[in-house]
Amino acid sequence: MRNMKIAAVVNPASANGVTARRWPEIAALMKEAELSFETFMTTAPEHATELTREALRGGCDLVVSVGGDGTHNEVVNGFFTPEGPLRTEAQLSFISMGTGSDLIKTLGVPKDPELALKHLLKGSPQEVDLGRLSFTNHRGDKEERYFINIAGLGLDGDTVDRVNRTSKALGGFISFLWGTVVSLMLYRNVEMAITVDGEPVFSGPVVIVAVANGRYFGGGMCIAPRAEMSDGLFDVVIMHSLGKAELLLNLPKVYKGTHLDHPYCIYLRGRKVLIETEQALLNLDGEQPGRGPVEVELLPRALQVRVRG
Repeated sequence: MRNMKIAAVVNPASANGVTARRWPEIAALMKEAELSFETFMTTAPEHATELTREALRGGCDLVVSVGGDGTHNEVVNGFFTPEGPLRTEAQLSFISMGTGSDLIKTLGVPKDPELALKHLLKGSPQEVDLGRLSFTNHRGDKEERYFINIAGLGLDGDTVDRVNRTSKALGGFISFLWGTVVSLMLYRNVEMAITVDGEPVFSGPVVIVAVANGRYFGGGMCIAPRAEMSDGLFDVVIMHSLGKAELLLNLPKVYKGTHLDHPYCIYLRGRKVLIETEQALLNLDGEQPGRGPVEVELLPRALQVRVRG
């Protein structure tokens, strides 16, 4: 691994600027591990995607994404262009510094940067699935993006939008719990028509629909407890027809992942998902880039990610 060409794509603004303060320490740890790497520092939203493409075009073998879930999403998108993947043999690893850090929970990557680096050094590449999603962005244009963790519509989109407009100074769990409760009090169920693999599965008022590759979103909610990232299938979780009081009462179950047997929860698996709605906000790996309607397609084993060996 020490002979690999490595790029560290760093978002200094993640975790309220903590990443900028801690990056010298993390870089020193990487150098102590005898890793030779080039640093690519982001300066604006979506810059991580451009920097990742630059690194891969330059022959990079391993990209280390240093930031939050939104940064990781941008880096994943950098492995692709409209023409397809840039370097199928290139690998991705994560040092997660963000507020929610939901992606690493499924992958088993430690939150502590020093432990995450040890995980990277001892890990081996595993091919994981990705999602490719088309949606309506904030300009009203159709846009296509990839995701590695979860795409959701409804209450989670409202929550991510609210949390991302705050300082997140209280940390991931409290920030997202606060955002969820406030959004829940203001949220009204949105009419959606949902089709999975060409079969209509639900039409009516929806609280949340999650198209899950990973298990966690919203700062630790285990929305898709059975999801596996290399099984060639999305886990689709639809929570519908719940009032505010009942949803608040069942919120602890969502955190624990024990909600799938609720009578107003639909759980199924598939490779293609169509969600017809124009009102619901989109949560894409912890970012809020637009709204429905959305079309989602699974790309099996589309990316090599270093996981625990």
